[in-house]
Amino acid sequence: MKNLETNFKLAKKHERKGQKALYEMFSAKMLAVANSYVNNIPDAEDIVMNSFFTCFSKIQECREWKSFPFWLRKIVVNNSINLIRKSKNILYSDIEINDLQYFEDTWDEDMLTIDLDEIFSRMPDGYRLVFNLYVFEERKHHEIAEMLNISEGTSKSQLSKSKKWISDFLKQKKDEKQYAK
Repeated sequence: MKNLETNFKLAKKHERKGQKALYEMFSAKMLAVANSYVNNIPDAEDIVMNSFFTCFSKIQECREWKSFPFWLRKIVVNNSINLIRKSKNILYSDIEINDLQYFEDTWDEDMLTIDLDEIFSRMPDGYRLVFNLYVFEERKHHEIAEMLNISEGTSKSQLSKSKKWISDFLKQKKDEKQYAK
């Protein structure tokens, strides 16, 4: 944490050494965050580069070194969403899914090696976007609806569908593993 504090202070003075150190500390994690939204490494790399540019241009807005990782993550998430808005037409459906079975129904000791990258790379864009915002960014449905220009009901529906999709995916993986034995 001392390194973060020192490098944050250097970066606030626009010193390249501090900026480079912060980039090296956070670029891999931010790449994973961006990729979890856009599901495309070249786009995720562009998002990370643009996010660090924004970060270092506006670093005076981040008051405390302790909040820097969260502030940077917010920039990356917002840039990811902006790219998705500009480049993709994501289809959202307002149909509700009832009688969901959640992840616990599919969980067992064999499932301890879940590949999240595989799950998120295969999940439909709309599901992944709402799931990430709700679960990882802890956004409320009204915030997600506003960010994505969809209704609150659509946000809730997409979250339900994403949970169902993950549950089905895990069941399929479990079945494949049992069949292979």
